[in-house]
Amino acid sequence: TLLAELEARGFSCAPEPAREIIRAQVRPGGSELPWSDREAFTALMLQRSVESYLRHTPAPQPVFSDRGIPDTLAYARLIGLGDTSAIENACRCYRYAPVVFVAPPWEAIYQTDSERKQDFAEAQRTFAAVAAVYRHCGYRLIELPRLSPRARADFVLQQLGPAAGL
Repeated sequence: TLLAELEARGFSCAPEPAREIIRAQVRPGGSELPWSDREAFTALMLQRSVESYLRHTPAPQPVFSDRGIPDTLAYARLIGLGDTSAIENACRCYRYAPVVFVAPPWEAIYQTDSERKQDFAEAQRTFAAVAAVYRHCGYRLIELPRLSPRARADFVLQQLGPAAGL
């Protein structure tokens, strides 16, 4: 919702690779899904995240991403994937802006759907893992306030200000 608001204001936004993968895999009955083949899903998520990074870098103005490569590392750790060296290497090689905006699960608006099957408790655990990985990778996290999408977009743009050419 926040990305849609930023897109409406003329900013480029990169969609969430995991949702794209799930939509593409469900249609033909694919198996690279978080509920059937987590390892294959993780590999595909890394591939798509790197492709998205390369497609949007460099950019003349900020590009907002729903998820990034470190999210893949957090997911791999959550599922207990043994060898995460390729993901860790990607996190080192493909760097985003130093500031990352995070949106902790907000129970009042949290919804599951055909692509997001996590219950709220699992969403909280996932968020904690994701935040820890971004910090470990050297990013500074700024938590989004629990406001309307318009007010959240205003907050993001105010935080970035002149340093981002806004």
